[in-house]
Amino acid sequence: GPHTLAKHVRAVVGHRLDILVANAGISKAASIEETTVEDFDELFAVNVRAPYFLVQQLLPVMCKGSSIVLLSSLAAHAAVGKLPAYAATKGAVDTLVKHFASALGEREIRVNAVAPGVVETDMSNFTKTDAGREVTLGMQALKRVAQPDDIGGAVAFLASDAARWITGETLRVDGGSKL
Repeated sequence: GPHTLAKHVRAVVGHRLDILVANAGISKAASIEETTVEDFDELFAVNVRAPYFLVQQLLPVMCKGSSIVLLSSLAAHAAVGKLPAYAATKGAVDTLVKHFASALGEREIRVNAVAPGVVETDMSNFTKTDAGREVTLGMQALKRVAQPDDIGGAVAFLASDAARWITGETLRVDGGSKL
């Protein structure tokens, strides 16, 4: 888990980590009635608990000017599909961003999040079907499915010195979804 990963990161970077991007996440489409306790717990373990404790364990090597970028989701800001438990995890990430930013501001460590919409990844296999693609494009102002590089640029910006006066924010990078 995050403790083991943090140990490996500290072994590689030594005593200074300038940028932490917590990008791991899982999703499970299920209605309220279909969501099991096990699914719910797994979603929160990967999407909320892991980044929380990864940040905690890496704080000793983060310094003035470091940047943390977490991954939220469009689902935290709009009802999309059958994703209530997943959406709750991403809402929790948005809350962590504000609390982490407030707590770490005096150390001059910035904390932000990026909230992608539908991105063509393994988590969004439904976009490979005509019906899934049609639903995705129907809710977006920009009429194409996002690629990972569309999100990566926003993450790089928030991690960079160009965003040195931004903290506690969740940047929607969703192609104008649910406007």
